Amino acid sequence: MSEETWSQPITKIEPNKVAVRGYRIDELMGRVPFSHVAYLVLKGELPTPAQGRVMDAILVASVDHGATPPSVLAARTVASGGAPLTAGIAAGIMTINRHHGGAIEGCMLVLLEAVARKRDKGQDALTAARELMADYRVQKKRVPGYGHRVHTDDPRTTRLFAICEEEGVAGEYVEMGQALRQAMLESLGKDLPMNVDGAIAAVLCELDFPPEMGNGLFAIARTVGLTAHVFDEITAQRPMRRISPTAQDYSGPAERDLT
Repeated sequence: MSEETWSQPITKIEPNKVAVRGYRIDELMGRVPFSHVAYLVLKGELPTPAQGRVMDAILVASVDHGATPPSVLAARTVASGGAPLTAGIAAGIMTINRHHGGAIEGCMLVLLEAVARKRDKGQDALTAARELMADYRVQKKRVPGYGHRVHTDDPRTTRLFAICEEEGVAGEYVEMGQALRQAMLESLGKDLPMNVDGAIAAVLCELDFPPEMGNGLFAIARTVGLTAHVFDEITAQRPMRRISPTAQDYSGPAERDLT
C-alpha cells in the first residue's frame, strides 16, 4: 500500500540543504534579522525594510510583562514541581488563549469588521466606529484590546504606533483603532486606551496578517520571556514553593539607558 502524498509550502529539506519559502537558511543566517525571517515564514515573502522594522517592534513589545501574567505563573508552577525547562515553557504557552494574548485576534476581527463597514458605507472612521459600538452594546459584546489592569497609557502602544507612522505603515486600521477609543468614550462614558494587544492587532491588520495568526505572534514573542522565567525558577528558586502573583519583587538591574 503506497502512502498518499501531501505537500506543504513552507520548508524544503534536501541532503545538505534547508530552504524556507525558497531561501536557504544558511544564506539567511547572519544577514536577515530573526524578526524578518519570522515574517518570511509566516507570510511567504521577506518584508520590506519598513515592514521588517514594524515586525521587530511587535515581537519586542510582547517579549515579557513580568511575573504576574497567567503564562508566567503556569510556567513557573510547572517548573517548581520539577519539570524540565521545555515542559515549563509549554505550560506557559498553553495559557495563551482568549483572555491572555487572545485579545490580538479578537481585536483584529473587530477592526476588520469596522473598516469593512466604513468602506461599504463610504463613512469616515469615527462614524463607522460609533455605529459598530451601538450594535455591540445592543448585542452586549465588548471590544477586546482596550484598557489594561496596570497601564492607563500603555507605553508599548505609543511607541509601536510612532514606529508605524515613521515607516508609513499606519493606515485605516490604526485610524479605526483610535476612532473606536473615541466611540467607546462616548458610549461608555470612560476612556479605555488601546493596550499593546490592540495596537498589535491594528498593525497586523495593516500588514495583512490573518487574525488566526494573532495568538501565534504573541506566543512567538512571549516564549523568550517564558524561557527566562522558567530558567530562573529552576536555578534560583526553591522547589515546590507557593508562588504568589503579587508578593514578589524585582531584583534585576536598575533602569538603564540605551546607548
